[in-house]
Amino acid sequence: MADIIAAKDITLHDLEEKFAIRLSEERQFFQEWQSEQIALGAEEKKFLDMARAAYMNMIKYSAMPENAVKLTVLSPLLHLADFFLPPFHIRTEASVSVSGPNEELTIEGRIDILVLQQNLWVLVIESKRAEFSVKVGMAQILSYMLADPAPGKPCYGLVTNGGSFLFLKLMPGNPPVYGISRVFDLLNPGNDLYAVLSVLKTIRNNYLSDAEG
Repeated sequence: MADIIAAKDITLHDLEEKFAIRLSEERQFFQEWQSEQIALGAEEKKFLDMARAAYMNMIKYSAMPENAVKLTVLSPLLHLADFFLPPFHIRTEASVSVSGPNEELTIEGRIDILVLQQNLWVLVIESKRAEFSVKVGMAQILSYMLADPAPGKPCYGLVTNGGSFLFLKLMPGNPPVYGISRVFDLLNPGNDLYAVLSVLKTIRNNYLSDAEG
């Protein structure tokens, strides 16, 4: 009988041992976050500047719970990336369960936000409280991405605590391979939300291109 573990308790070591997942550090594996930024309009930048200002105001008072992260930062990003519009749709608190190749371990959890194109998983999003490092969510979100039912297609992930953003890309296979982006942070000079939105739009455009092809 397989051991069952909650996704929030999984470690990268567990995933390496039980699922044979490995990290690729080759630049070409995860080019989506490194490509030239998509030009944003003045209204988009204004909206993102307001979102950053709201975040900076929120952290003056108390730690941001997960719902505040979604409301303050994630919602504007998903709207501007058109992930609420056809052919995409959103599911929240989606239950997932994934077992290792030898069925020695089963991981169970709930995805905070899942962006789909019909039945294809496009983007898995995990939000954390503001005081948590995005690194805390890496193993958890990778375990969710391993549950993607579409073989042969990449699945993308985003971990955020409202102020920091980390993208991941997983290619299923034997073994499954993943890559990570740099961390985008709202305390950096300028507004890193511009770059985050550009990556989201790149992911969206790639899926639309594949669908048309």
